[in-house]
Amino acid sequence: MADPVVVAEGLHKSFGGVRALRGLDLSVPRGTVCGVLGPNGAGKTTAVRILATLADPDAGLARVAGYDVVREADEVRARIGLAGQYAAVDEKLTGRGNLRMFGRLSHLSRRAAHRRADELLERFGLRDAADRRVAGYSGGMRRRLDLVTSLILRPEVLFLDEPTTGLDPRGRGEIWDAVRELVADGTTVLLTTQYLEEADRLADDIAVVDRGKVIATGTPDGLKAAIGDRLDVVLEDPAALRPAAAVLHALAGNAPAATGAGRLSVALPAGGPRLAGVVRELDRAGVAAADVSLRRPTLDEVFLRLTGREEPVR
Repeated sequence: MADPVVVAEGLHKSFGGVRALRGLDLSVPRGTVCGVLGPNGAGKTTAVRILATLADPDAGLARVAGYDVVREADEVRARIGLAGQYAAVDEKLTGRGNLRMFGRLSHLSRRAAHRRADELLERFGLRDAADRRVAGYSGGMRRRLDLVTSLILRPEVLFLDEPTTGLDPRGRGEIWDAVRELVADGTTVLLTTQYLEEADRLADDIAVVDRGKVIATGTPDGLKAAIGDRLDVVLEDPAALRPAAAVLHALAGNAPAATGAGRLSVALPAGGPRLAGVVRELDRAGVAAADVSLRRPTLDEVFLRLTGREEPVR
């Protein structure tokens, strides 16, 4: 495994009486995408702000590209890029004008800022819109331009804090393509998102954060496999939901969740019951099933299971 380029150990952070981080640990290998998932208020943005030197932790240590984010903040800032939840570009300027301005603010010479702006506009498909005012850009184009501004200095590590919030599927796809290009060139990306499909498609590894701590880590497939397959049952009579739930609970050892009218889903342990056995037990209980199937869980279900937000049938 590649050496970690982002490391957090026991991070704590409070705002007044609110404890945003409660001992968060994180390790991101170089040249990968780490997807950080969590519900609102889990601490994702606070962690990114600390790693990007925008806030100091109350306790704990963090290093980015080998440098301490508190004691060596200037060294960290020289090696990172950051795109927040909302586009920070100037709508009165053109796309080219924004990039040139950010280049100059990053202490590039005028010639170097112009050259870098042209390179990025070409690479990320914004050349045709380069001389239009950003006020006329679509939401996806603005977010893409915002992402591009964070690449002026070719960062080793790029922090993306919910970069596709509010975008339509096409806009999200444009950002995903841009992220893939960056990682192919060796950039390490730490991505916070509430779109689990986004993490599933982009992330090499995932860290699930809840209540200020990382509660699970692994690859998307590894996390899915860790919680076991799902058993889905469609009943012929929705009124039989409770007796069917009792049968499934007894077989799986977990309380099933209702996923629709006359539909149940339950996580199975390793070596759980076979489909034939499930059908037989439902028949014994006088429950007629229209369909019984096994499937690998989605990342959404992994998230719900890990954060304890799946509601069982009672």
